[in-house]
Amino acid sequence: MSRMPALFIGHGSPMNTLETNGFTEAWRAFGTTLPRPKAVLAISAHWYFGTTAVTAMARPRTIHDFYGFPEALFAFEYPAPGDPELAGEIVEAVKPEWVGLDQDQWGLDHGTWSVLAHLYPDADIPVVQLSLNATKPFEYHLALGQRLASLPERGVMILASGNVVHNLRSLRWGEPDLGFDWAQRFDDAVAEQLAEGPGDVLKLTEHPDFAAAVPTPDHYLPMLYLAGLASDQGAVLEPLVRGHSMGSISMACYGLDAEIELRKNSTCAARLPAGVPPEQSNI
Repeated sequence: MSRMPALFIGHGSPMNTLETNGFTEAWRAFGTTLPRPKAVLAISAHWYFGTTAVTAMARPRTIHDFYGFPEALFAFEYPAPGDPELAGEIVEAVKPEWVGLDQDQWGLDHGTWSVLAHLYPDADIPVVQLSLNATKPFEYHLALGQRLASLPERGVMILASGNVVHNLRSLRWGEPDLGFDWAQRFDDAVAEQLAEGPGDVLKLTEHPDFAAAVPTPDHYLPMLYLAGLASDQGAVLEPLVRGHSMGSISMACYGLDAEIELRKNSTCAARLPAGVPPEQSNI
């Protein structure tokens, strides 16, 4: 089996689950263009707590970890099967680092299913989710990404879901396509670093806009896992989608071994794969 691609998706608002826009059309194109994985390992910004764990239940529940959104979003279900065997393989792959098997506590949160709803809308591919250990430094997450490098060789797609820039206090709710100057500067710096040397991505903590772009680490950390994978391969990360939302959210997506030809469409907030007609640009 050829090596599966790995993706970092800037997931933005939970409403992207239900909406059609330039970003969600790009995600759908990824699902139809890329090789079909035998399973997905999701690394979501929204399972951020005090240990490293992986879901190991046969039927992970759909977690609605938000409030204040329309009822249709709370009613949404993503009934993908789990994969306890894969969870066990992940535990072995990252040793001597410890990963616990979560058999009944978590499931799939919206950082995972809001994206998978477009990538694989039939929910027929097994999914396991890896937590983000809130007690560990950035170096730990980058190194853990490197330890996962054997999984794509075995047909597992690694899907990291977060946002390179994620500052909720600065949001402009009524301006869906806005990117503040500082958000764009930091987003550009990340793109440049991932294209030149993903293994040195931790240097970005010294960027003058880092504090505004990353006021909390949860949404930033998933990107480090993809950078770790790329550095293990001696590869770089290809920008698949670039765009901003509400001033202080980056919707950038990156791929490793994705091999997607991109085009720029002036009517869309995102750079879309060739042949995908954007319907609307707002999210």
